[in-house]
Amino acid sequence: MIAPLVDAGVFSDSASLLLALAIGVAFGWALERAGLGNARKLMGQFTLTDLTVFKVMFSAIVTAMLGSFWLARLGWLDLSRVYVPDTFIVPQILGGLIFGAGFVAGGLCPGTSCVAAATGRLDGVAVIAGMLAGVTGAGWLLPRVPALFDATPRGVLTLPDALHISYGAAVFFVVVVALTGFRAATAIERSRR
Repeated sequence: MIAPLVDAGVFSDSASLLLALAIGVAFGWALERAGLGNARKLMGQFTLTDLTVFKVMFSAIVTAMLGSFWLARLGWLDLSRVYVPDTFIVPQILGGLIFGAGFVAGGLCPGTSCVAAATGRLDGVAVIAGMLAGVTGAGWLLPRVPALFDATPRGVLTLPDALHISYGAAVFFVVVVALTGFRAATAIERSRR
């Protein structure tokens, strides 16, 4: 969300880099404070004993969605200038499956692996090495299978478009799902103790 503000002249290029660094450090600090640099805590997600990851990520999604919605409503953010990548169903499902398998095998996702590595955990370093190997392998493979990479294009697809509802209704829907999910996650955690 910094890019539209840079384009509007609110921040210079160098100020936006400093702001991005500060946001990244703050995010990493928050992940570490929440214990998300620890693979055991993250694996609790898959055993349904600790759903902190679900709660943190859904909180981030809802916060960003509400922030974008209200900034746009107040005229401070032009949502048409916020980049949304194109949707390609098959390659993105395949990428999600590979990401999920890596998450389960390593116990860390990209952000939490960086936090783990920064705090001296070798499992974080190993996951980062695996990510770099995966990116290198994908960079080598994708030009050789362009049909896969370009399969099932849907253009820019957003939740309001997919559900055929207004942006405000989509925000409300996600907030309700999140609140329901938070209650369910807490109930699941209590039942597994």
